[in-house]
Amino acid sequence: MRIARFSIDGNVAFGAVEGDGPDGLVLDIIKGIPYADFELSGTKVPLSKVRLLPPVLPNKVVAIGRNYAEHAAELGNEVPDVPVAFFKPTTSVIGSGDAIEYPSFSDEVHYEAELAVVIGRMCREVPRERVKDVIFGYTCANDVTARDAQKREKQWARAKGFDTSCPLGPWVETDLDPGDLAIQATVNGEQRQLGRTSEMIRSIEDLVVHITEAMTLLPGDVILTGTPAGVGPLHVGDEVAVTIEGIGTLTNKVIKRG
Repeated sequence: MRIARFSIDGNVAFGAVEGDGPDGLVLDIIKGIPYADFELSGTKVPLSKVRLLPPVLPNKVVAIGRNYAEHAAELGNEVPDVPVAFFKPTTSVIGSGDAIEYPSFSDEVHYEAELAVVIGRMCREVPRERVKDVIFGYTCANDVTARDAQKREKQWARAKGFDTSCPLGPWVETDLDPGDLAIQATVNGEQRQLGRTSEMIRSIEDLVVHITEAMTLLPGDVILTGTPAGVGPLHVGDEVAVTIEGIGTLTNKVIKRG
């Protein structure tokens, strides 16, 4: 099931996405919240009549760096012995169709297409065999990065945590095997990244176990699983799209911060 979060007439709701093709999609509004037992209301609205919002509002986004060997190599980095984890704040999260605001402190902003894991229940110290039980679903993400700031500051808080640096969407797919999905990024329609989730160094199970050894994850929290090779620059006026097989396409324009 595809679960979207949207706004219509000033109201925010969740809905199940039904149909095919951009003109045939409708939302069946959900009664309650999707992390618990819910019912479909039967009230349906065309997707074209609503504004898609970030599919979740995470308490935290835990991101993993250098989880694809070719990406680590293209930036001159070794594959780390343990997963490199960092946070992106909730203020960095935007939805499909929202604008990425080019930060004033950077001259080198990059796209990074990633598979995002959405957590469905509160969990801590999750054993490997129970990882699937705590996952709500999967969505597309763009770990937008101020690369020059990342190099200059020797840590990643500002470089990867600035406002609008974490596009998520367009919805969460709850019925998906994430083991070998095509993942790509395009800029202005030109393909820039193309990889497969099977190329991850550490699996989703590895990442959930590693993260929850240290911290409690809450419903709606998001894990970014790393990006394949091919990252590169974005400029004001560009349109960047992240497409993941079985999920859909996350699209954002780059604008100058006002």
